[in-house]
Amino acid sequence: IHGVWPDIHGVWPDKEGTLLQNCKPLPTYIHFADKMLNDLDKNWIQLKYPERFARKEQPLWLYQYLKHGSCCQKVYDQNTYFSLALRLKDRFDLLRTLQLHRIVPGSSYTFKEIFDAVKTVSQTDPDVKCTKGAQELPEIGI
Repeated sequence: IHGVWPDIHGVWPDKEGTLLQNCKPLPTYIHFADKMLNDLDKNWIQLKYPERFARKEQPLWLYQYLKHGSCCQKVYDQNTYFSLALRLKDRFDLLRTLQLHRIVPGSSYTFKEIFDAVKTVSQTDPDVKCTKGAQELPEIGI
């Protein structure tokens, strides 16, 4: 692992193992303010955008909600969808889990070591995204 960034990528609903996206009707996105804005800004960082623009326009969250949140809008409204993402991040705290299993940035680990560590908190097989020979662990799906 070259470095670890404890950030949310997304919450992606699926149906029987098939990823759902861009479901109709597209929901209306309402820009966040106050506490939710600050919580998202801290935990679901919009790295591709300048901070002021990201907080005002919220392009990453808008994109994720329209692409993936649209497929669970009958169950989760916008606030519930994003609150769920924040709760799941705290519940599974992958950075802490890896650290507890002595998996830290700057060293190399096997797929199985990372897989087994994450499974201790997920209780199901995680989707560990890694590339042979690469020095980074880009994504872990639960």
